[in-house]
Amino acid sequence: MSKPAPKSGKGKTNEEIFANFQELRGEQRLLANKLSELGMDLNEHKIVIETLRGVEESRKCFRMVGGVLVERTVAEILPELLNNCEQLPRAMRALEEQLARKGADINQYIQSHDIRVQRVDKPDGAGAERDDATAKSNVLVASA
Repeated sequence: MSKPAPKSGKGKTNEEIFANFQELRGEQRLLANKLSELGMDLNEHKIVIETLRGVEESRKCFRMVGGVLVERTVAEILPELLNNCEQLPRAMRALEEQLARKGADINQYIQSHDIRVQRVDKPDGAGAERDDATAKSNVLVASA
């Protein structure tokens, strides 16, 4: 029987290195998407706050909380929105820090495994028979 491949950095196969690299990139994309989502939430909060400031405080309004539509008054909702509007930039800064750390982790992983990401572009005039889907592709090269 053959032994399973060791788990140390030196004993990883190119497929394992590539899978780990892709996982790190996926985590980075998730962080970037979440950061973008929080930015849109902040803008929406600001728009709603400005709208509600011009409305009578006793007027009823509705707010979605955890997928449930809740009926409240403007006077009850406005302080909650203002609090959220203060909290969102802090959460965004924390995500930006995590995103920067993830980028540093990816760069370190690329260096430690001697990974080169190459972009292959179709040269002008050459290979005209290839379709556009294969004209540009990324190639991951890991040196063993």
